Amino acid sequence: MAEFEFQEKKVYYESYGSGEPILLLNGVMMSTKSWAPFIKNFSMNNRLILVDFFDQGQSSYMTESYDHGIQIALIRALLDHLELKQANICGISYGAEVGLGFAVKHPERVRRLALFNGAARTSPLLADIGHAWNEAAKLEGGLAYYLAAIPVIYSDAYYERQLAWMDKRKELLVPYFGNPEVKKRLVRLTNSSENFNVVNELFRLDMPVLVVSAEKDYLIPMREQETLTRCVKDVHHVVLPDCGHASMYEKPLLFCALTLGFINAGHTQFAI
Repeated sequence: MAEFEFQEKKVYYESYGSGEPILLLNGVMMSTKSWAPFIKNFSMNNRLILVDFFDQGQSSYMTESYDHGIQIALIRALLDHLELKQANICGISYGAEVGLGFAVKHPERVRRLALFNGAARTSPLLADIGHAWNEAAKLEGGLAYYLAAIPVIYSDAYYERQLAWMDKRKELLVPYFGNPEVKKRLVRLTNSSENFNVVNELFRLDMPVLVVSAEKDYLIPMREQETLTRCVKDVHHVVLPDCGHASMYEKPLLFCALTLGFINAGHTQFAI
């Protein structure tokens, strides 16, 4: 619904409602459109801000390779553009990692930080999963990329329960992933995480941090979130049982309740 220019590139964003601001950050294959089912809940008592990273949705597409630094700079430019000194940030997967990177670099700009299915580094396992996606992107059509990237983000139980929905997603996503330009963007986004590692900078986080893990996350196992729980001072850890990497889709009510409750809780010190 709105855009501004940053580093001679277009940044697309949307803003809904009013109140304590919440910036929702996309996973690698997402865009602002992915949050449509959540807009009503998140904007009921808050100002909801959505944004497409570079190489996503309606923001500008890159031509050269990059790392998370440019997406972190995009977030800062967005907050400056909106004249927000601080915001609450909630990210999932890629968005959680970019949000975490932003928070360690600009802790004064983050009031509270919610990290779903994210980690403080790209593990060797996750790096090789990304390499598999990139190899699939070299093949003709979109079926190979779909099969390499999509089924693994869900828990086995959810996948089986939602087979009809998954079939509809497949009909939509296979042609999308078959677009050569889309593949190039996805490869660049995936590669931008290759060297991500802020483990030694977690001490900089002085805001409350919610870490949400999923029991059946096959991309980012819970042991990766345990690094966050050990190294972040004011950390609050929740584990979602029988849930995969796409926790916002598998557990939408819990996603809303955890994020909104964490961000909107006023008095947080309770005498016993």
